[in-house]
Amino acid sequence: MPIQSRPLQRPLVMMMCRTLRTISPDATLLEAAWLMRDAKVGALLVQEAGHYSGLISESDLVRKGMAESRPPHETLVRAVMSRPLLSIDSAGSAHEASEKMAEHGIRHLAVSDEGQIVGIISVRDLLRYFKNWGDV
Repeated sequence: MPIQSRPLQRPLVMMMCRTLRTISPDATLLEAAWLMRDAKVGALLVQEAGHYSGLISESDLVRKGMAESRPPHETLVRAVMSRPLLSIDSAGSAHEASEKMAEHGIRHLAVSDEGQIVGIISVRDLLRYFKNWGDV
């Protein structure tokens, strides 16, 4: 009887960014854009009163900020951030993360471990995985 092999699946913790870059919901969109630029990331976790209340991404800045003619030096992150914060357990697969992102139309997903946010995974991280490991 032939042995069926499943594709090798790397855990999300191997693909995600472990550095949690955060911003206050009371920061301006301009401050968020500067932080994203300087950190070379496409999203920031919104941290409020010791917990993560959402996420602000480049898409939020463009679609909910610029496209609606909101002044970036006056508009607060809380006005355009995505909430609630969507996450996936660190034991999940790249395929599960990809499906969840597609289902919700998002490009960044928080990664949790025992209820704590431990990283962020992006569509770019998943593309890199599928390119290098997806057909192993």
